[in-house]
Amino acid sequence: MTSHKTAQTMKPATAAKKLGVYLEATPAEFQEGVVSRTELSALQADPPEWLVELRRDGPHPRPVVAAKLGVSISGLARGGVTEALTTDQIEALKAERPEWLQRERAIQAEVRKEAVRIKDKKTETA
Repeated sequence: MTSHKTAQTMKPATAAKKLGVYLEATPAEFQEGVVSRTELSALQADPPEWLVELRRDGPHPRPVVAAKLGVSISGLARGGVTEALTTDQIEALKAERPEWLQRERAIQAEVRKEAVRIKDKKTETA
């Protein structure tokens, strides 16, 4: 008996998430097909021009927007940001520094401090 190894595939939404790009901004052929793990690895190792441009200029998905702004995804929602943003829009928000962004950044800083404190406490007791 020979074992036939079938290529594992994923939906375009999953592949876009793994690549850190906004699915609706990807080319139609990417959105309509399936992506194998081999193809995903190739895209990560040697990204085509469309992927380089999307990563650089956006629009970016919410997790990327949140990371670039230094807030949580929930913080974005509380701030009223529900759509994908381009790099220029993100930079404009950073420059503008609206009250919600300052508040959410402070909350995120506290969360990170608390995470470090808990980790240090666990290390001490171990």
